[in-house]
Amino acid sequence: MSDETHVYKTSLAWTSQRMGTLHSPGLPDVVVATPPQFPGGHEGIWSPEHLFVASAEVCLMTTFLAIAANSKLEFATYSSEAEGTLEKTSDGYRITEITIHPRVTIADTSAEDRTRRIIEKAEKHCLISNSMLSTIKVIPEVSVFA
Repeated sequence: MSDETHVYKTSLAWTSQRMGTLHSPGLPDVVVATPPQFPGGHEGIWSPEHLFVASAEVCLMTTFLAIAANSKLEFATYSSEAEGTLEKTSDGYRITEITIHPRVTIADTSAEDRTRRIIEKAEKHCLISNSMLSTIKVIPEVSVFA
C-alpha cells in the first residue's frame, strides 16, 4: 500500500430495535440508530444522517487547521454549525445539501481576507465534501477580537 492510500475500518453490531453499536479499532464505540423522523427511530442517538453531516463539518475544520498551520495563520477560535437537508428525490431519500457556518476569531484585522481565503481553500480541498454528491455550502464568519 502506498503512502497515498489509507484504509479506515469500522464494524457495526445490531443491539436492539433499530439501534446498533459502531466500532473502529482504537476509537470509542458510538451508539447509532434510525433517526426519530422515521418509523422505529430513536431520539438522542447518532444517526447515519447526523454522522454524514458531521463528517463534512469535521473535514472542513481539520482541513482549515492544516492549511492555517501551513500558512502560519494566527487565530484565537474556530467553531462551526452545520445543517443537512434530507429530501425525497426521484432516486429516493438523500441529503441534497449541507450548509456549514464556520466561525473564526482572529486578533488582527489585517488577516481577515487571508482567513477567508484559507476557509475557501479548506472548502475546496475537503476530501469528504469532495466525495459527496450533496451540495456543500460554506458561509464563513470571521470576527476580530480586541
